[in-house]
Amino acid sequence: MKIAVVGVGYVGLVVGTGLAENGHFVTCVDREEGRIQSLLSGHLPIYEPGLEELTKRNIEEERLRFTTDFESTVANSLLVFICVGTPSLDDGRADVSEVMACAEQVARAMNGYTIIVLKSTCPVGMADQVRERVANLTTHPFDMVVNPEFLKEGAAVDDFMRPDRVLIGCDDVRVQEIMKELYAPFMRTGKPILCMSIRSAEMTKYAVNVTMAARISLINELANICEAYGADIGEVREGLMADSRIGSAYLFPGIGFGGSCLPKDVAACATFARDKNIPCDMLDAVSAVNNRQVATFIDRIFNYYGGSVSGKRLAIWGLSFKPRTDDIRHAPALRVIDALLEGDATVAVYDPVANRKVAEIYGDRILVGAKSYTVLEGADGLVIATEWREFHNPDFVRMGTLMREKVVFDGRNLYNPKVLANCGFRYFSIGRA
Repeated sequence: MKIAVVGVGYVGLVVGTGLAENGHFVTCVDREEGRIQSLLSGHLPIYEPGLEELTKRNIEEERLRFTTDFESTVANSLLVFICVGTPSLDDGRADVSEVMACAEQVARAMNGYTIIVLKSTCPVGMADQVRERVANLTTHPFDMVVNPEFLKEGAAVDDFMRPDRVLIGCDDVRVQEIMKELYAPFMRTGKPILCMSIRSAEMTKYAVNVTMAARISLINELANICEAYGADIGEVREGLMADSRIGSAYLFPGIGFGGSCLPKDVAACATFARDKNIPCDMLDAVSAVNNRQVATFIDRIFNYYGGSVSGKRLAIWGLSFKPRTDDIRHAPALRVIDALLEGDATVAVYDPVANRKVAEIYGDRILVGAKSYTVLEGADGLVIATEWREFHNPDFVRMGTLMREKVVFDGRNLYNPKVLANCGFRYFSIGRA
């Protein structure tokens, strides 16, 4: 099939490359000339394990192209995937202006029957609005499909190539069959392709993300109770995971969730409820607990230093909102950095892949280390904000010789408190007395 993918961010680039890998001819289009030129020269604008190799191979095989030529790309494609961002507005609603702008461009560029596929996370009812707008701008026949993405940053390529399920929201059985044919090679392990109404597909994406966010907030609230009563959240978590009704997914205590999806989707889902006068206490609580979790962690750092970090040098390991990605959107580490800088501390940071993005934000207000141990030199404390694998088994003796004061504020519970104590460290973690 000839396929157009609009947008070359985290979702669009993975979707386009994944479809090309399966033999389709895919053209990814984006209005940012610089981003397209970077891709054409072999440089990806994002970090995602395995994606660079996959992209280069499909470019060489001439199955994957990148361009800013929107009109010819759409005109020569049967399927057009819209993969642009829908960030949160101040009131929590999703900003769908980019989606609508893309839909209008598609309508004007179509020269025959087209299937418009919404991959972007959009409010319930958005596909109907897109359908109406496109119908007003073209006389060519078209169909709408909602096909939510469930890609975890850091594992997005594997998630796309071997999905747990594929959701297809569509009103026409014939279009459902085209979409099934498209995804069939990815589902050879027997995982389901679920066909449903368009609005149900839109809502399912929000339901999944809200449920995951709720589990994170719940385990963090339980961790705080454990700490107050001298229990160990790690041991409590083992008891939870052993229950087949609960399982282990998204039950890791820490300093809260971030990224581009969970925070905005929880907020958006709450606005859906309020718009229909439906109480949304649970949704509000999920966000409140998450915001409070990182604030409590920051307070712990300040309290250790007597309420002031002025003149202190704090090192931070991990900047991205999760490991295996360079995405720093809503990353808890940024809130920690902001608080420390406001408190007149010197901040030295290191992340395996996100250093550049953070340096672009803070400039010379922070020190960015090329290696993890270099930021520890003369540090009055170490903050761990992201659970990258390379942080799991450090040389504690070396750390102690580099640091001015041996104290670790672990926002991801990477270490055994007894081991740290034996090495002479003061160690603060989440949910452990």
